[in-house]
Amino acid sequence: MTTETAGPQPCAHPWRALSVCLVAAFMTLLDVSIVNVALPSIKTALHASEGGLQWILSGYALTFGLVLVAAGRIGDARSRRATFMAGLALFVVASAACGLAPTMLWLVVARFFQGIAGGVLNPQVAGLIQQLFQGADRGRAFGALGAVIGIATAVGPVLGGILIQIAGTETGWRWIFLINIPIGLVALVLARLLLPEPIYGESKGLDPVGVFLLGAAVIAIMLPFLQERTWHGHGKWLLLVAGLVLLGVFVAWERYTDAPMVDLGLFRLRSYTLGSGIALLYFAGFTSIFFIFTLYLQNGLGYSAFDAGIAITPFALGSGAASAVGGRMVGRLGRPLVCGGLGVVAAGLVLTWIAVEVHPGAGAAWWTAVPLLFAGLGSGLVISPNQTITLSEVPFQQGGSAAGVLQTGQRVGTAVGIACVGAVFFATVAGSGGDWAAAFRNGLLVVLGFVLAAFALSLLDLFGHAAKPILRQHVG
Repeated sequence: MTTETAGPQPCAHPWRALSVCLVAAFMTLLDVSIVNVALPSIKTALHASEGGLQWILSGYALTFGLVLVAAGRIGDARSRRATFMAGLALFVVASAACGLAPTMLWLVVARFFQGIAGGVLNPQVAGLIQQLFQGADRGRAFGALGAVIGIATAVGPVLGGILIQIAGTETGWRWIFLINIPIGLVALVLARLLLPEPIYGESKGLDPVGVFLLGAAVIAIMLPFLQERTWHGHGKWLLLVAGLVLLGVFVAWERYTDAPMVDLGLFRLRSYTLGSGIALLYFAGFTSIFFIFTLYLQNGLGYSAFDAGIAITPFALGSGAASAVGGRMVGRLGRPLVCGGLGVVAAGLVLTWIAVEVHPGAGAAWWTAVPLLFAGLGSGLVISPNQTITLSEVPFQQGGSAAGVLQTGQRVGTAVGIACVGAVFFATVAGSGGDWAAAFRNGLLVVLGFVLAAFALSLLDLFGHAAKPILRQHVG
């Protein structure tokens, strides 16, 4: 068994290596949101049922979250470059299978594999940042990753709308997947050339029992939220109970085994524990904004997929710009930067609510542009700085598995947030006789609740770290 050795590995061109990682991460995160605008075309082309369409979204999210921690552990223990390239190669093949899918079943299965590939690839990005950069450069690198996360999430509907408009509604949805092929192949070549080679030493096992227990727990916890709208009745929530029990068994096993998949000592680090909680709560809120906003604009106001995507662009622009700035400032300001960002997001959401209250009609996209830009600026000061601080005390040898746990929390938060916000949104539509503006405002209040909960947790972390260094670098 092998593992990468303790010290950070030299790399001739770390920023070029990072650019390869970011391109791959962008593709996998983009595929979380870009498919939404293609669902009507897919339904027509493949004669899909509502349940089938739901599984196109849920299957990707579920398998993505399922493998994150195990993939991070494999990258830490064996080779981050090899694991990254394996995930990227699988993503290219799965994208081709999606784009060429002749039936609905084929597409759903291909999306499962696409999600697995994304889950394998993404923890390696954070692990490689931990490995390649130290000090202020690490903050800037995480700032670039935060910009990618924010932009990929927000611009998916825009790019999807553009591709469908160019290629037509009958085949445009296929290009949403096929465009990944040339980009992914180029990234594979560059990854082989630019990513650092591992230096091997001794390693313990990969904890297959832990992999099974955590995987089963993630499936049981996420499924009832992902299928909240299609699985009727209350029986589905028994899965959540089972998932929490499995999570408890997983923790007990990790304490018992000599080669745990996740070092539970990470959670003795206050910055890691509270930062992971902030990420879970914030992703529950911010990713839900795009879900209900596009529904409001398209179903309620008759916007096209392209126009609805353009309406979200101010948030993406603000998030991307602020992420770069936040990455440079986090080393000096630390947790107060995240607290301030969450406050700005909350203020932007309140202003968005007011804008829709005053102007709920066809011009809503114009009236919400500035508030969403403001919220996006705040978001850029949350995602990457929080990730930098959360991983700052983690030894770089555990960077992949620690990032996997953090990103699993983000995926669970996204599923929980969309289920909760969506439930309020659709209940309002049904109960108000089709008042989509009221539904959006009520959903926005739930989003605001998640953001304020994250803000409260950031304050707890801030006051707990008042007399401590902002970022402590561990090099093994």
